[in-house]
Amino acid sequence: MGKPDLEPLPAYTHYPPDEMEARARAFYEDIRRRRTVRVFAPAPVPRRVVEYALSAAGTAPSGANMQPWHFAVIEKADTRRRIRQAAEVEEREFYDRRASPEWLAALEPLGTDADKPFLEVAPILIAIFAQRSGRTADGGKVKHYYVAESVGIATGFLIAALHHAGLATLTHTPSPMGFLNAICGRPETEKPYLLLVAGYPADGCTVPRQGGIKKPLEEISSWL
Repeated sequence: MGKPDLEPLPAYTHYPPDEMEARARAFYEDIRRRRTVRVFAPAPVPRRVVEYALSAAGTAPSGANMQPWHFAVIEKADTRRRIRQAAEVEEREFYDRRASPEWLAALEPLGTDADKPFLEVAPILIAIFAQRSGRTADGGKVKHYYVAESVGIATGFLIAALHHAGLATLTHTPSPMGFLNAICGRPETEKPYLLLVAGYPADGCTVPRQGGIKKPLEEISSWL
C-alpha cells in the first residue's frame, strides 16, 4: 500500500480565544434566524449565488473523499410543475394511507398537507442525489462509502450557505422519490436523497411558531 501524497494544511487561521468565541456566536446568531419557508416569491435567484452555495456544499467531508453526491438544479417552470405533480401523488398516498396517526399528529402543528405549491412557485429546486458508486478516471467502477452520512453533511453545508446568502429554504422528502431520477435524467445508481426548495420568502410570509422552538443546549449536548 503506497504512502499518501501529503501537503501542508492550507489557509488555516488560528484565532485568539475571544475572537473564536465572537465568530462562533455570530454564526449561531445568524443560523438561528433560519426558518423553513413554505410560501415563496417567484422572483428569480441569481445563478452565481446558487453556484457558490453548491461549491460550498462540495467542500464537505466524505467517506474516503469519494464525494458521493450530485445536485440537479431545476429552474424551468415546466420541469418544476412536473415535479410538483409527481410529488403530490406520493404525498396524497402518504397523508391518506401510509402515515400513522402519531405521525400525522406530529405534523399537525406545522400545518402541512398533500398540496405542495412551493414546488412550482419557488424559482429553484435542487434535487440531491446520493451516489452508491462512481467511475474511476479509466472508466472502472468504484464503490462509495458512508454515502448517507456524506450526503447529509454536504446538504447541511448547502442549506447554511444558501441561508448565509439571504435565501430561504425548505427540505422536502416525498416518499418514494424515484420520479426524480427520470425527470432529472439521473442514473439508477443514484438514489434521490432530498429535494431542496430555495428562493425568497413571499411578502407577508408566515411560519409555524412550533418550527422555531428548538431544544436547549443542555438537552442536546453532554460533556464527559
